[in-house]
Amino acid sequence: MKAAPQAQLRLIDLQDLDSSLDRLAHRRRTLPELAGIERLEGRLTELRDAIVAAETQVGDLEREQRKAEQDVDQVRSRADRDRGRLDSGQVSSAKDLSGLQAEIESLQRRQSDLEEVVLEIMERTEEAEGRVAALAADRAAAQQEYDALVQRRDAGRQEIDDEAGTTSTARTAVAKEIPEDLLALYEKLRGQFGVGAAKLLRGACQGCHLALNTVDLNRIRAAAPDEVIRCEECRRILVRTPESGL
Repeated sequence: MKAAPQAQLRLIDLQDLDSSLDRLAHRRRTLPELAGIERLEGRLTELRDAIVAAETQVGDLEREQRKAEQDVDQVRSRADRDRGRLDSGQVSSAKDLSGLQAEIESLQRRQSDLEEVVLEIMERTEEAEGRVAALAADRAAAQQEYDALVQRRDAGRQEIDDEAGTTSTARTAVAKEIPEDLLALYEKLRGQFGVGAAKLLRGACQGCHLALNTVDLNRIRAAAPDEVIRCEECRRILVRTPESGL
């Protein structure tokens, strides 16, 4: 393959621009904020699940408390009715009177026990509500940190995208100055090796960084200036410059 020396030199400019685009793409994939965002996404999911569980527990306790309070009300109402019968003098039999008093005492004990249950449930509910509040505060703090990281990530991406856009425009202009067959070879090699063209610098290929032997150097010296040279070691396009050492 043949191509004007100036066109071959433009391959180095093209490779520099492609390397810059590769570096920008790598920077975009490895922004420092990304690891923090992933960590916080996991933390926010954990907190969401924990809050749902804690709120469910609060709801269960509130229902349990309402049931216990209803039981207290029922016992209190029955005791009030019994005391009303006792105070009204409706019960005249000593046996019935004794039985009524015993029932009132039993209801009072039952009411006291149920009120203890209500108090215990209220304490558990307060603790559960405290957990919900603490988890909600943790979630708010994590969300704030997450939002800040997302904002910095997006700003970083925008900066990289702007630079990549400028570089891509410059690449398009350079690529137009290179013959189609040479450009196609470069693109093929770049797809294979990441670097499609490299300088021959002081007798060494800057693609594989290996020094060429005397036979290869003599072959390159004898080649016409428009001959497209390939490195015998890495097969990349070798571009000759005044610093090639020929």
